[in-house]
Amino acid sequence: MRSFRRLWQSVFVKFSASFLLVGLVPLIALSIFSLQTFSSHVQRFTVNNLQQMSLYMSYNVNNLFSDYDEISKLMYTGRYEGGTINTWVSQTVNVNEEEKINNTSIDSFLKIIVSSDKYIRSAYFVRASDHKLYYQTKETTAFTAERLPLGEWMAPLHEQPNRLAIIPTHDDLYYRGTARKVITFGRNLIDISGNLQPDPKIVGTLFFDVDVAAFDNLFNGLDLGANGEIYVLDGRRRVFFSNTGYDEDFVLAGGESDHHLVYRESVPYINGQVVLRIPRRDLFEQLTTTRSAVYVAIVFCTLVIMVMGMWFSKRLLAPIQNVLQHMLKVESGNLNTKIERYGRDEIGRLAHSFNRMVERLNEFINEAYVAQIKQKQAELNALKSQIRPHYLYNTLEVIRMNAVYKDDEEVAEMIRSLSNQLKYVIDYGEDWVTVRQELDHLEDYFYIIRVRYDNRIQLQVQVKDERLFNVMILKLSLQPIVENAVQHGLLPKGGKGAIDVMLEQQDDRLVVTVRDDGVGMGAEKLAELKANLLDARTPAAKVGLKNVHERIRSACGKPYGVDIESKIGVGTCIRLTYPVRHLKDTAQGT
Repeated sequence: MRSFRRLWQSVFVKFSASFLLVGLVPLIALSIFSLQTFSSHVQRFTVNNLQQMSLYMSYNVNNLFSDYDEISKLMYTGRYEGGTINTWVSQTVNVNEEEKINNTSIDSFLKIIVSSDKYIRSAYFVRASDHKLYYQTKETTAFTAERLPLGEWMAPLHEQPNRLAIIPTHDDLYYRGTARKVITFGRNLIDISGNLQPDPKIVGTLFFDVDVAAFDNLFNGLDLGANGEIYVLDGRRRVFFSNTGYDEDFVLAGGESDHHLVYRESVPYINGQVVLRIPRRDLFEQLTTTRSAVYVAIVFCTLVIMVMGMWFSKRLLAPIQNVLQHMLKVESGNLNTKIERYGRDEIGRLAHSFNRMVERLNEFINEAYVAQIKQKQAELNALKSQIRPHYLYNTLEVIRMNAVYKDDEEVAEMIRSLSNQLKYVIDYGEDWVTVRQELDHLEDYFYIIRVRYDNRIQLQVQVKDERLFNVMILKLSLQPIVENAVQHGLLPKGGKGAIDVMLEQQDDRLVVTVRDDGVGMGAEKLAELKANLLDARTPAAKVGLKNVHERIRSACGKPYGVDIESKIGVGTCIRLTYPVRHLKDTAQGT
């Protein structure tokens, strides 16, 4: 028991057990669940698909019989080229004396029937008065009229003279050398001229053979496997089509069982049905193969995980123990220890970091006094940096007061503006200031510009809403834009012009527009300037616009920044977009 407890406390045993538990249990559970879900889904999908296909096939078969019924009615409707029908003309006279159907010769009418559908092989017309046979065919072999089973074909037409007769699939043995499977359709031609009589007056009978390939065309897209069976039956269980033969007893005996799936859909036109009979083994053969492959994969993965878990645990434990031993040495106060051999994996990097930690610990101990001295020096330099600006401000104030004393108001005002600018620039406070503070600094800067250029350059500031004076803006973002307008827009023009600065709120954005009426720039230079704004390789310290653009994007995000428009001879327009922020927002870092 004691040895078992000691073994269980080993990292190797715990890691191996955890590795196997975490690896195997989810793998087996997920594999079995996925397999069951996949199998159930495939089976439901297959069954539903076959049901839909059987319904679709029954619909097509019903339409097929309906189409051939319409062809048989051409004797009455006359819906073909050159065909007309007059209900007052006696069909008896028309057929018996003129050998015509609807003012078309019987032979021509039969040609029309044969050509009306590619699966109609032959057409026959039997005149009732003398049983004379007319026929037209697509067959190229000799026709033997004596072998035509007219008596068998006439039987259902005697029982129901007004209905279409359908003779189930049979061989067209009346053509020499052929063994084609055909279905024969028959309809009586009744004289409908004059008054209706209880017993219809039959003038003749039309028959035409339809190749069973018409059904093949319907069922071509249905994949039932190698042993799947398809049957088309009428109400008397007669076989009209089968892909396995025409054994009626086999059809009646085959039903749904554990080994077969059977689907039946009705065909109303013949009071019959379409029957699909598929072996379950063939239908789900691929699914069975997939299931077996998954089970084999589970067993294989289980063995691999067990072997890899044991090997990995042993390989992981040795370097960890080595690091632990050296850590105990450091804990005892030995800072000269070092792990000599380690790999390049995570444990190796841990050993390397341990060595670096010991080295840095020695360095930190040795440099502790040096760090304290440097800290004192930094504090002293900070005090000096505070003294120098005050000395500069005081000196400028003495010079300004001297200019006032000598009644040189312009020089005094320029010194005051310069002093204000220096205070604004050197102040190491927050980066965000109010619009009013930034505009005051801009006015101080532009005062010197106006004096320098004899008031030939004017600055106009327009704020559309007074509440915008309290909106926060990045410090020193307007002065570089105005300076660019003076240097690159107005001075090349001759040093005369105006700069308009307009601030307005658009939705949740503050839009600052700086427009000058200077020389402007061409499309090529404008494109180059815009590219420099987006190119990270362009040094921001050398391009004022890029500096402002990157500051805005860094502080506010990509939707904000600088946009430029310009035309030669018209001027340049630069827009700066900010989020609308107030003092409390910037203080909270929003």
